[in-house]
Amino acid sequence: MANDVAAARAGELAVPRVIVSSNGFVIAQYHRNSEFRAAMNAVDLIDADGMPLVLFTRVFWKHPLPERLATTDFIHDASARAVRDGTKFYFLGGRPGIADAAAETLRALYPGLQIVGTRNGYFSLEDEAAVCDEIRASGADVLWVGMGTPRQEIFAIRCRAQLGGLGWIRTCGGLFDHIGAHVPRAPMWMQNVGLEWLHRTMIEPRRLAPRYLSTNVSALYHLISKSRERP
Repeated sequence: MANDVAAARAGELAVPRVIVSSNGFVIAQYHRNSEFRAAMNAVDLIDADGMPLVLFTRVFWKHPLPERLATTDFIHDASARAVRDGTKFYFLGGRPGIADAAAETLRALYPGLQIVGTRNGYFSLEDEAAVCDEIRASGADVLWVGMGTPRQEIFAIRCRAQLGGLGWIRTCGGLFDHIGAHVPRAPMWMQNVGLEWLHRTMIEPRRLAPRYLSTNVSALYHLISKSRERP
């Protein structure tokens, strides 16, 4: 992040890099949604935001993924580094007021953190150009996009050319809810054994139970039948 922000400021990075996460839901959607698949194929970096992916590679790969990289953990490392380097963040997504609350919380935790703008995720396709103009005008270096999969990834790829000057576009799912609305995370033991999805389902069963029931089996099938370890 720091290197890409420096490159963008120096005019050496024409468009921001797009950094996204993968989990079981993302894998299932990748094989169901052609527009989403095209967007994911165009991103610069995909990290494993899901312990089940790490556990799968430990069983089936000679060189497994070393760890998961949950965005809700990474935001703290990124914020600490941003204070040191003067990196400026912009938060886009969530319900009205949630990104603002997340910004307030992080500014309190990391004095000197520059979050130069926030906006909720409720806008139309016709509004995108104006939203991008607003983000660029803020002077942001890193745009955090929390609008849910697949919308956030498709937005990031579609709009990256309009966001020149930024170093990163980082998709972040429900990050603002966890920080701004204080939605609790799973106990560490559940995170370590890959059951954070179950904890989330217990909190929001009506919204998440159908999602996980329809995607977990599909994701496992695609992992077993299609995943390949690079030589």
